[in-house]
Amino acid sequence: MISSPTFSTSRNQIAGLPIADLVSRFGTPLYVYDRSIIDLRIADLAAFDVIRFAQKACGNLAILDRMRRQGVLVDAVSAGEIKRAIAAGYSTDPQKHEIVYTADIFDAEALELVLEHSIPVNCGSPDMISQLGERKPGADVTLRINPGFGHGHSQKTNTGGQQSKHGIWHTQIDDCLRRADQHGVTITGLHMHIGSGTDLEHLGEVCEAMQRVAMEVGRTVKTISAGGGLPVPYKEDETYVDLTKYFELWDTTRNTLSKEFGHRLSLEIEPGRFLTAESGSLIAEVRSVKQVGENLFVLVDAGFNDLARPVMYGSHHPISVCGKSSDASEREEVDMVIGGPLCESGDIFTQREGGFVDTRKLPMCRVGDYVILENAGAYGFVMASNYNSKMRAAEVLIEDGEAKLIRQRETFEDLVRGEIIPS
Repeated sequence: MISSPTFSTSRNQIAGLPIADLVSRFGTPLYVYDRSIIDLRIADLAAFDVIRFAQKACGNLAILDRMRRQGVLVDAVSAGEIKRAIAAGYSTDPQKHEIVYTADIFDAEALELVLEHSIPVNCGSPDMISQLGERKPGADVTLRINPGFGHGHSQKTNTGGQQSKHGIWHTQIDDCLRRADQHGVTITGLHMHIGSGTDLEHLGEVCEAMQRVAMEVGRTVKTISAGGGLPVPYKEDETYVDLTKYFELWDTTRNTLSKEFGHRLSLEIEPGRFLTAESGSLIAEVRSVKQVGENLFVLVDAGFNDLARPVMYGSHHPISVCGKSSDASEREEVDMVIGGPLCESGDIFTQREGGFVDTRKLPMCRVGDYVILENAGAYGFVMASNYNSKMRAAEVLIEDGEAKLIRQRETFEDLVRGEIIPS
């Protein structure tokens, strides 16, 4: 098991580079990724036959490129993500399966791209089998199965059970087999993902469900996917899953099915946030410190347009302070609310699910200091928006001791590109 991290309320560096220097070069708000942490997490999953990154977690081309060079394959959930993977250098050779389209529907553009590039498809709805089969008889597909139960730190991240739109309901396998037979489609793999924060107790149930479904589909199955949802700690009392036991459970399932079918199955895993969450930090500058009744508000120049997880899910992110002119670690720690610049009462980083405002005990902040929102490398920039006509942040990758710009800060011209005032 990976040892749990220790979070500090103050810091001066990211990956050995001074925060003040990063801000001086690239400005704020600023996303910074430490490649060495991504490399460590990839190595943690080396026991699996295939690591397939869920790029929806962090889709910058430079990060996809670095993963590709290490043999990590990629999952795409939209036409844009198929194009993004191709732009990052992933092959469309259908024999290599470097890109897989996983979704619950085909929109028109996605279906045309899948057909054009022969992208393998992981079907999340029975209709997808028919829609692909009508256009490409004889295709191979995998199925994403909803086993009837789910798990997640928030109801919004629970991807199993009858309240989830994701996957093919576990009692509809016969319907899928009939649709496949109708079009000569072969079901070659199964994928099961019940949500974020998987623990070993729930995992045992998932493995049992995978085995039952695989036996129903039969010997055409060549691949099973453990899905994603591997947890990373956002709080000091949270831990990683025991990856040795995690792999053993899935490997036992794979071996049982391999023996039953008479051929060895490939075992995939589809991590998203596990590979990138801890690598990322969002740096924001303190622009106001004010008392509002009993609450001390520290307002920064990043908002939920930059990092939406707290307002969407009530997600907790570790937060630290970097003093601009003095070491923040020497200051008194006080309870404060960290908020952003948006014209929304919900633009608060220290909140819990349901929109309830919390405080965080941090070193006393001053205007000009920097607040670092940590573990922001997954579902951070990818969920950013232009709300309030805010320009999206720059992104920087630190590798080999060097900070490299991997996305320019948006400009006003970027913001209004495509808008038209008709005559």
